[in-house]
Amino acid sequence: MKALVARELSGPAGLEFTDVDDVGGDNVVVVDVGAAGVSFPDLLLLRGEYQMRLDPPFIPGMEVAGVVRSAPEESEFTPGQRVTALCMLGGWAERVAVAPESVSPTPDHLDDAEAVALLGNYQTAYFALARRGALRPGETVLVLGSAGGVGTASIQVAKALGATVIALVHRTHAIDYVKSLGADVVLPLTDGWLQQVRDATGGRGVDLVVDPIGGPAFDDAIRALAVEGRLLVLGFASGGGIPTVKVNRLLLRNVAVVGVGLGEFIRVRPESASLFEFGVSELVKAGLRPPPPVRYPLAKGAEALQSLADGEVLGKVVLEP
Repeated sequence: MKALVARELSGPAGLEFTDVDDVGGDNVVVVDVGAAGVSFPDLLLLRGEYQMRLDPPFIPGMEVAGVVRSAPEESEFTPGQRVTALCMLGGWAERVAVAPESVSPTPDHLDDAEAVALLGNYQTAYFALARRGALRPGETVLVLGSAGGVGTASIQVAKALGATVIALVHRTHAIDYVKSLGADVVLPLTDGWLQQVRDATGGRGVDLVVDPIGGPAFDDAIRALAVEGRLLVLGFASGGGIPTVKVNRLLLRNVAVVGVGLGEFIRVRPESASLFEFGVSELVKAGLRPPPPVRYPLAKGAEALQSLADGEVLGKVVLEP
């Protein structure tokens, strides 16, 4: 079968589209991949900058959707069934073998690319807002990096959970795109954005901040919090380093900085995975739809990764074999 193989940890340039051995096994679901997700952690992994460091060669890809080729008899899956799956690796290929507990049926009204978009990003957003942030209807959420995959999902999930959403964008051409996701207020991430957020909230501040970017915006994001506000740390996509905070600022203002690591949470508590999957599926039933993903052929995976690295992508990138 064909696959994208990481030959070296040099970012997109280290990928090779080539022939590899087929996959299989007695206790796995083999899926013919229709679409595979691309995310910022994939880029970090290929640079050797992710918390999980792998030695090449390996096949990246943690999110897939497609059709079951084979499955254990005792599983609930049958050949020909449309499914989605979260896997540790191997998704950027024509086929992938996945543990049955990581596989779910695909909603009939979503194609494979749309279904993939709902996996990592939307489950992360739901975990962040509903579990770690304890979002309540009527609260105000500030989303940083709002035009990216996690930011897009966070806007839509927050709105679906009854929040008012203020979105910050650092790419001015993304303003209309972010507005189309349902954000109530869209502001450019320029000097003075903190005062604009305060003005938009009548001086009160926001109840939650979703921060997948880190970097220089972090300090002002804490200042943007209302009393008992929560800043959710999801990542450091800005490349500006890992921020630090003086904890006396948290004490004096009664605010909190909360870590959000869905993968590690599920690794420690694997039984919880179905809870976040169910939460997203209920929002989908209520009408949530991801924006159209940006589609690349699997053979052009390096180009797709480079576009993500260059900040050219709005929303979710998927690879299609």
